[in-house]
Amino acid sequence: MKTIIHGGWKTVRFQNDFSSTVEEEVATEFPLTIMLNGEEFATMICTPKDMHELVVGFLASEGIIRTYQEILSMNIDETKGFAYVEIDKPVTSLEQDHSKRFIGSCCGKSRQFYFKSDVRTTKMIKGKLSISVEQCYKLMEQLQLQSTYFHKTGGVHNAALCSIDDIFTIRTDIGRHNALDKIYGEILMKKIPLKDKLIVFSGRISSEVVLKISKIGVGILLSKSAPTDLALKLAEDLGITTVGFVRGNSMNVYTHTYRIDEII
Repeated sequence: MKTIIHGGWKTVRFQNDFSSTVEEEVATEFPLTIMLNGEEFATMICTPKDMHELVVGFLASEGIIRTYQEILSMNIDETKGFAYVEIDKPVTSLEQDHSKRFIGSCCGKSRQFYFKSDVRTTKMIKGKLSISVEQCYKLMEQLQLQSTYFHKTGGVHNAALCSIDDIFTIRTDIGRHNALDKIYGEILMKKIPLKDKLIVFSGRISSEVVLKISKIGVGILLSKSAPTDLALKLAEDLGITTVGFVRGNSMNVYTHTYRIDEII
């Protein structure tokens, strides 16, 4: 199995007016190429852990599959960096739209999707789950405490699928979108119900992140980082509650604030 962290990287560290030689742990960066029905489909740069979940979540978020059962077989060759996937449909028609730029309205409103795969897979979220401010703080604290590889390297992102009281599962990757795909893949593989679930996240809330949250199907996203303007416009249209800068005892609620208990 590939290592997630490379240790023993000799580093000269400067602190104030002094320097010292230390051995640092650094995050592994691993290229994984998906071969779909015998054809090269995409290459992802990822952390070599939970790669089955990553491939399943990526294919679902790209609109290639809707359920895990559509995958007939999957074999990951970690030595060569290939994932060999067979699905129950021809790939030709899907490939044509996979990365094709497409300007279209979001849910009939003013926002725009840029790829046809987003139009196929993005969902309006109507869930009624709500959470208190204190529970937001506690979940982010739990994520931080369980972010083992981040504490060692400072070079990875973490995403967690949670109830309002506890972390259900957590995934790590050098790419913030990959961490979310790993969560999505696990949801599909284990048929995890989402009615009482939300996502807690370490990365910036970009438009891509909001689209992935919509595709997963949860209505609340908590992040310790900042959002972008397009992300918030999409979240507003897609029914997603976005909470950023969740740090210590402070946070910003940007969209669909009714899911935060203290906001009337």
